[in-house]
Amino acid sequence: MLDRSIKEIADYVLTGGVVGQVFLAAKGVDLGKPNMDYLEKKELMSLLPGIKALIQEYPDKIKTPQDLAVEVHGKRKEISVNELPTEYPIYDIGTKTVDDYVKTIRKAKSIVISGPMGVYEKKEFSFGTKRILEEIANSKAFSLAGGGHTISAIEEFGLTKKISYVSTAGGALIEFLMGKKLPGVVALEKAAAKTT
Repeated sequence: MLDRSIKEIADYVLTGGVVGQVFLAAKGVDLGKPNMDYLEKKELMSLLPGIKALIQEYPDKIKTPQDLAVEVHGKRKEISVNELPTEYPIYDIGTKTVDDYVKTIRKAKSIVISGPMGVYEKKEFSFGTKRILEEIANSKAFSLAGGGHTISAIEEFGLTKKISYVSTAGGALIEFLMGKKLPGVVALEKAAAKTT
C-alpha cells in the first residue's frame, strides 16, 4: 500500500513513532535492545525488507527522524540518530526532526496524518505529536486525519475544529486512500445501485 502511496499519491512521507523506528531499522540503524525488542514483540521486523526496498527506490520522498527523545530515569533526553543504539526506550521524535518536518508541512497543499509521532500521553514526550499536529491544524492545506490514536491526540490538544476532516477509521482510511476496495463501501455501492 505504501508503495502505491509514494509512487502515485504522496510527495513526501514523514515518519515518526513506531513507524519511524521501523524505517530507521530498515535503514540498518540499531535502535538499541529495548527498542529492537519492542519491534520484534509487535512482529514488525518482517516488514524491514519491503521498507528497505522502498527507501532505496524513493530516498528523497521518505523522511525519517534525525533525532529522537528517549526516557532516562523518567526524564526526556534528546539524542541524534548517530548516537544510537541506546539502552533507553524511544518515546518521541526530536526537535531537529520536528523543525525539518514543519518545513515540509508548510509547503503542503494536502496532508494525511495517521498515527502520533510518539508517546504523547506522557507530557515529556508529547512535544513531537503536539507540534506536528499544531502545524497541520494551522496550515492552509486540506488536512485529513484518521485512526483512534490520531483522533485522541487531536482532541487532547484541542485541534479537532482546525483539521479539515477527521475520520474514525485508521487502517481502513489508509487502505481506501490507496485504492483498496472496502467491503462496507462495496455493500453500500451495491445497495445504492439497486435503488436507482
